[in-house]
Amino acid sequence: MNQKLKSTAVWAPLVIAVTFITGMIAGNYFSHRQAGGSVERKISDIITLIQSDYVDAVDTDSLLEKTIPDLLSKLDPHTVYIPASELTSTNEVLEGSFGGIGVVFNMMTDTATVVEVVSGGPAEKVGMLAGDRILTVNDTLVAGVKYNMDKLRSRLKGPKGTVVRLGVKRASAPNMLTFDVTRGDIPVTSIDAAYLITPTTGYVRINKFGRNTYMEFLNSMIDLRSKGAESYILDLRDNTGGFLEPAVLMANEFLSAGRPIVSTRGRIPSMDQQMGSDGTGAFQDAALAVIINEGSASASEIFAGAIQDNDRGVLIGRRSFGKGLVQNQIELPDSSAIRLTVARYYTPSGRCIQKAYTPGSTQAYEMEVYDRFLHGEDFNADSAKIDKTHEFTTLGGRTVYGGGGIMPDVYVGRDTTGVTSYYVNAFNAGMLHNFAFNFADNNRTMLEQAKTTGELLAMLPPDDTLLTSFVGYAQQKAGIAPRWYYINISRQLIVNQLKSLIASDILGQAALFEVNNMTDPSVARAIDELKTGPQLTPAAETADDGTTYINDDNSATD
Repeated sequence: MNQKLKSTAVWAPLVIAVTFITGMIAGNYFSHRQAGGSVERKISDIITLIQSDYVDAVDTDSLLEKTIPDLLSKLDPHTVYIPASELTSTNEVLEGSFGGIGVVFNMMTDTATVVEVVSGGPAEKVGMLAGDRILTVNDTLVAGVKYNMDKLRSRLKGPKGTVVRLGVKRASAPNMLTFDVTRGDIPVTSIDAAYLITPTTGYVRINKFGRNTYMEFLNSMIDLRSKGAESYILDLRDNTGGFLEPAVLMANEFLSAGRPIVSTRGRIPSMDQQMGSDGTGAFQDAALAVIINEGSASASEIFAGAIQDNDRGVLIGRRSFGKGLVQNQIELPDSSAIRLTVARYYTPSGRCIQKAYTPGSTQAYEMEVYDRFLHGEDFNADSAKIDKTHEFTTLGGRTVYGGGGIMPDVYVGRDTTGVTSYYVNAFNAGMLHNFAFNFADNNRTMLEQAKTTGELLAMLPPDDTLLTSFVGYAQQKAGIAPRWYYINISRQLIVNQLKSLIASDILGQAALFEVNNMTDPSVARAIDELKTGPQLTPAAETADDGTTYINDDNSATD
């Protein structure tokens, strides 16, 4: 095991050096460009005229700040301007850490309640606990005043090494407690959950492709293998991407030597790159299922495309977003930045999965995923709009298509079982989250004795009791009248969501996925596929549960 990690440490920097397309480029990117062109002179002349002759005094810096985003909007939908004031917060999610105190809190009432204390973080070191209510920050009252979550979060965050004084109410203490917390680096993790979903199947939920994603992923995979995992489900649903190199390194873990992973092509020759596997992957023989949906984009699609085009695993779910453009983030002298599209990426079969867009017009592009929903694609594979003029072939000879996302090998439609008007009203009013939080908070001392999700679920009241309590709560708090005909239809959906939310409040976010996955159709199909092997044949077939297998020309039958 140590030898594997040692090997990774040797070759990973080499791969990163070649594949690091989406990170920062040199700060002198613009300094080598000559400013003597006619367009540059025209812009300079206009600014000079405004400064010297315009009727009113104008802050030209502010004028340019407003003009740059409009200028870039005339390009593709993913080239954007990031003001200096937003750059740090924009980067910190992908960079993997930020300066904070290390708590997760919510504001179901007018007081922030800590629902999770980050292990090893500053708050844990001074003794803060889940269930603590934050009353003051630096002696300023933040409870009972309808404090905005973002505003409170900004007060808790700050430069590393600075101290923030918190006044906390704890159920077991009669008086307010005071904690002086020294802000430090708080890890922003990419792995929402990693656990054995069956005795021999590991499940890993990845929420983004950040700077630390690959090592978090590898550690999770090695841990699962040590616990008995022989096959794996990687859940990339709603993962909008991030950096390219973690996706390449992850794909490398599953591929034998010499397999293509991704290539990039741009107008500048230096942007033309080809990336392939080096044969050092630790999971080349492990069975693999990857779950995607319309929220899976960019780096998620690079990984999924590499797995599909190499016929290495089975893709399950719904068509991915369709982002095949590569951005470089270029920091400007005033600490603002531009994320500039510099290349397109291509999957191993040669397809670019970027969906259509009109430069300078983003409305249709932004609405495309919603249009899929309206046209029924979320519920039926036959409704998918596939551009069959972009036809490619996988390593094993299967036909796949470019030009609009990645179509999975096994289509599983959106699950609407149990969705009724009663459920929608209760959900939109926040009643499920509020009830779950109050239940967890009122029973925290007992529930925190549970060490696993199974132990916690065994402590909860019977389903009928939980449902009846919720219905009464929703009526009392939000005036939602009991409509038992619809409540009974939504019974299992409501109960399952309440259990997952309670588990999340007590055991952390990973427990939410453990409970949700017990009734998730895509996860169930992935488990079945790993047991039996993917049933991909030249003719489409439909499973007993209505799941549609996509045939070689991506048409389907019910």
